[in-house]
Amino acid sequence: MIAFAVSALFLLLFGVGVLRDRRRFGNAVYLGLAVTFLGLGLLSAVDDLPHGLTETVLVLLLLVLGLGPVVLAGLLCANGVKMVRKEGRRPANLLSLLAGLGILGVLGLMAVAVLTHSRVLGVIAVTLLLVLGYVSFLFLCFVGYAFLYGRMRLRRDAGFVVVLGSGLIGGRRVPPLLASRLDRGREVYGLLAARGQDGPPLLVASGGQGPDEELPESHAMADYLVERGFPEDRIRREDRSRSTEENLLFSKELMDAERPGAGCVIVTNNFHAFRAALMARKAGVDGQVVGSPTAAYFWPSAIIREFAAVFLEYRAVNVTVCAVLVGLSCLGLAVTG
Repeated sequence: MIAFAVSALFLLLFGVGVLRDRRRFGNAVYLGLAVTFLGLGLLSAVDDLPHGLTETVLVLLLLVLGLGPVVLAGLLCANGVKMVRKEGRRPANLLSLLAGLGILGVLGLMAVAVLTHSRVLGVIAVTLLLVLGYVSFLFLCFVGYAFLYGRMRLRRDAGFVVVLGSGLIGGRRVPPLLASRLDRGREVYGLLAARGQDGPPLLVASGGQGPDEELPESHAMADYLVERGFPEDRIRREDRSRSTEENLLFSKELMDAERPGAGCVIVTNNFHAFRAALMARKAGVDGQVVGSPTAAYFWPSAIIREFAAVFLEYRAVNVTVCAVLVGLSCLGLAVTG
């Protein structure tokens, strides 16, 4: 009963947080805690189930806990191999493979600790499990809330659609990843224009020129749109940015000069949407972020990379928690020694 009450409290905090500002990582944590305590409450109620059903639920739970990590590791490794074949061996493309191998490594360490009855290896394994449990909880919070955030209703009062740039093929051509953003940007523009509250919005193509590019990304983006029938006079080009942070800051300057106080809808790929929303809030941009489709095989490594960036953004808190967990394990070793 207490677990259900705690779950309801965190669910209330989640609702209040969403109403105040959807673009807060705290919302994800509140949601994760609400689901966690709800699960604990349901688990405590298993004893009240009819005879036979309790055993079935417990067996299924044990199977999930026992086989789940192995299956997950296998899927991540398979995805990592596919990423390398399709996208090359850049470090960012190896994340899902490394995550899968990491899970297998921890499972192997646990098995060795049990078989050898090594107290030191056991403590190391427990420490890793505690730290990985914390990180995994935050990761699930991030993924779960990112999924919900990407499905929230499109705002109606936006005066701008901002499409975030990415690298160009051959220094001048729009790649499929960026094309999906631009196509989604056109779709959002059409929805906002159809509402016609304060006239049609303006579309901001945001992206500067990289060292290996022949022209700014925003120019290639604008050309892509115009070639497909988009009205050129509704496009504004932000061509100074070199990062997502600069995309947002320089686009804000442009929007403030053109239509002071107007809100915007920011378009990026779906795996990047929630992190971009966090960054938009930090930059003071009044914008909702929506995502465009991404190839399924690309998603695991991309979402791991996005989570890692958010984890490091709050590194003071996260490093402190991890240090406390390590300290507790070391204290346990000292006490039992």
